[in-house]
Amino acid sequence: MTDTLALARELIARRSITPEDGGCQELLAERLRPLGFQLEALASGGVTNLWARRGTASPVVCFAGHTDVVPTGPLDRWLSDPFAPTERDGKLFGRGAADMKTSLAAIVVAIEGFVAAHPSHRGSIAVLATSDEEGVATDGTVKVIDRLEARGEHIDYCVVGEPTSVDRLGDMIKNGRRGSLSGRLLVRGVQGHIAYPHLSRNPIHELAPALAELARTVWDNGNESFPPTTWQVSNLHGGTGATNVIPGELEMLFNFRFSTASTADGLRSRVREVLDRHRLEYELEWTLGGEPFLTPRGDLVEAVAGAIKEVTGVAAEVSTTGGTSDGRFIRRICPQVIEFGPVNTSIHKLNEHVELAAVEPLRRIYQRVLEKLLA
Repeated sequence: MTDTLALARELIARRSITPEDGGCQELLAERLRPLGFQLEALASGGVTNLWARRGTASPVVCFAGHTDVVPTGPLDRWLSDPFAPTERDGKLFGRGAADMKTSLAAIVVAIEGFVAAHPSHRGSIAVLATSDEEGVATDGTVKVIDRLEARGEHIDYCVVGEPTSVDRLGDMIKNGRRGSLSGRLLVRGVQGHIAYPHLSRNPIHELAPALAELARTVWDNGNESFPPTTWQVSNLHGGTGATNVIPGELEMLFNFRFSTASTADGLRSRVREVLDRHRLEYELEWTLGGEPFLTPRGDLVEAVAGAIKEVTGVAAEVSTTGGTSDGRFIRRICPQVIEFGPVNTSIHKLNEHVELAAVEPLRRIYQRVLEKLLA
């Protein structure tokens, strides 16, 4: 058993469902402390965060990730205990195996190997870990970045260990992410008996034309780095549960995943214009989950793509597809942020797993990135 696999197993065995850390970060700290890392623990709102840094000079190469995992789902549909790491059929099974405890293990062991080979390396190495990535993300990475920003610290390069590979390790790197903008719309009507519609006002009927228009709207055409912005309804609630009552209000939850071809303010304005034109009586609340960000091809993208090619022989595709990540917070103090990690086909699913054959190559890729940037 390699050091990477052993550490991944230890992390998976620690129950750390959001926002719990389960002692994972202390385990990481125990490995980093002897290497000369200065460690800072930051607790906020029941969330555990770790900032660790070795060195004071630039450039600063940071590895970021999360120790929290999503809930297991029905335990009787797992083939083994999700918090008892299990190897079978050439795979390591357990909650967090792919998202993203194997990445964290590979990061730490890669740093150990790099420091042993280059004890007087240039620049600095940093590790940022949180237990609030899978949750609401209000007390995790964003709090660490707030603290670093307040004291004038910056990061030059950041690799987030999210599972980005599609079919095999190294086939995709994420060099940016779309923004996320959510809305809660409350449309008001007048409740009444369904047999007397002239005495009521049905908010479902009133919303329908506006909803149809919003659903068919082309928000933008995207650009060379991003697909077009999308708008989707996630929840629609109206009615009392009775079949003979016209509801008095309707709640709709929706979300934009938007490219750099649009802005959050522009999307808000366009939605309100549609609602106002359809003369709806409404309330609308917005939540900006994150702005879109993009890291153009440069030192970091080339270092990661080059390391992947050298270790696996795979030519990585550079993409901005998928959901949001904590890269959106790190981008505030870091001009170059990418995400790279194992295959993501089993993340958040029952029987989550990683290929055992990918564990050591992942560690070697991370270590090779350090060599390219700091050796």
